[in-house]
Amino acid sequence: MRLFGDYHTHTIYSHGTGNIEDNVKVAIEKGLKEIAICDHGPGHFLYGVKKKNIPLMKEEILRLNDKYSKDGINILLGVEANLISFEGMIDMDDELIKHTDILLLGYHYGVIPASFGDGIGLYIKNPLTKFSGLGKKKSIEQNTLAFIKAINRYPIDFITHPGAKVKLDIRELAKEAGKVGTALEINAKHGELSIESIKIAMQEDVEFIVNSDAHTPEDVGNIEKSLERIKNANLPLNRIKNIRT
Repeated sequence: MRLFGDYHTHTIYSHGTGNIEDNVKVAIEKGLKEIAICDHGPGHFLYGVKKKNIPLMKEEILRLNDKYSKDGINILLGVEANLISFEGMIDMDDELIKHTDILLLGYHYGVIPASFGDGIGLYIKNPLTKFSGLGKKKSIEQNTLAFIKAINRYPIDFITHPGAKVKLDIRELAKEAGKVGTALEINAKHGELSIESIKIAMQEDVEFIVNSDAHTPEDVGNIEKSLERIKNANLPLNRIKNIRT
């Protein structure tokens, strides 16, 4: 069993500690064939990638692909876009998406919402519900539907750490993600998908992907914690897009 590619790594363009080339070098050292640079979407007001930098990142990646082609590595540009509304809107427009090779979708705090109402629901009610339990069922339904709308509206390759920061109906999300070809991530940095969530999701016809979510170059390709959960959930490796057996 080997990891073919790590498709969720961060750099100094958001809040990672290394540059793009640093991540690429580690990926080569660890025998990866692909790596995606996926910094946080521009809607994050603390550490989102600046819109003007996305075309520059693309240019840099094209240059690095030429430089390191002899090492058998393919470098992709992606963005970990943020969900910003209950209608499934994200913080990436069509013009920005054109520059990317891969598009991720996640939920994070510190993001500028599409509207005042979305801000209240996504970033105030959700954490309150998480800790108090009040309105939990309705909140889960709304969150899940928002993600489903997003994967039907945009070409989302996979959902990052589903359930880690906001509660979701994993079974329903997996069902709908399978229909549109969006994978669910088993994230090594966060605890999601958890063992229980993997067991639930694998009942549906959905693909999985395992990534490091590296914020430092040395963490690129480190998926040991994810592999433990995969083993304990008895998930067949042939259902994981970037694992080769």
